[in-house]
Amino acid sequence: MKKLIVFDLDGTLAESKSSLDTEMSALLHDLLGIVKVAVISGGDWPQFEKQLLSNLPKDERLKNLSLLPTCGTKFFKYTGDWEKIYSEDFKGDEKEKIISSLKKAIEETGFKPKKVWGEVIEDRGSQITFSALGQQAPLEEKKKWDPDFTKRKKLKADLDHLIPEFSVRLGGTTYVDVTRPGIDKAYGIRKLRDILGISIEEMIFIGDALFPGGNDYPAKEAGAVSIQVRDPNETKRVIEAIVACLGGALPKEELREEKR
Repeated sequence: MKKLIVFDLDGTLAESKSSLDTEMSALLHDLLGIVKVAVISGGDWPQFEKQLLSNLPKDERLKNLSLLPTCGTKFFKYTGDWEKIYSEDFKGDEKEKIISSLKKAIEETGFKPKKVWGEVIEDRGSQITFSALGQQAPLEEKKKWDPDFTKRKKLKADLDHLIPEFSVRLGGTTYVDVTRPGIDKAYGIRKLRDILGISIEEMIFIGDALFPGGNDYPAKEAGAVSIQVRDPNETKRVIEAIVACLGGALPKEELREEKR
């Protein structure tokens, strides 16, 4: 029986930079009542607070939830409050090289939009993130910019050449995430294994970027059973199926306890 369900955030649990809707919040709360859950995303901790935690009930079920911002380079666990377990931050010279390389790749590919909303290159401590239209861009504009990842795959090819010592992944609607090599969602999956004592074979990973080069793909490479979804609505149906399967697998006493 699976013991841990791991999710991507943007495009999987919620639309890009948006909060969980009421239905998703209720489904996640149900899931937390029967199994451990983790969320790994390219977003930083404030994004987790805004998109995820602000819409989840603050109760004892949060002890079943582990949060891994910036592609697993940070780890938070609930112990009555949210405690940071680790953070793999860049050094100053590493940040400078990544940011200058991003700027060069953007110029060389010509993917510099005429209008942006907010910060385009964001320092998240353990990850540098390029958001093509800016961090505050309207969702509809972001969806139109690179729906098939073609533009960002070209950016990634340039960056792989400019900064081969770092890991470059694509995610969300307009994002390119840069981390240290080996510090990605596979790293987060292995950290979940080590910290929670749950084998990778006992995990399920659910994400919308499970293709090679996508920022969810390392989780699949790590050996977790992986489910590709198109959007949060499809994720809801997957959660319903998991709740039905795992709920049915619980002993009758536990089911009675859950219903109280």
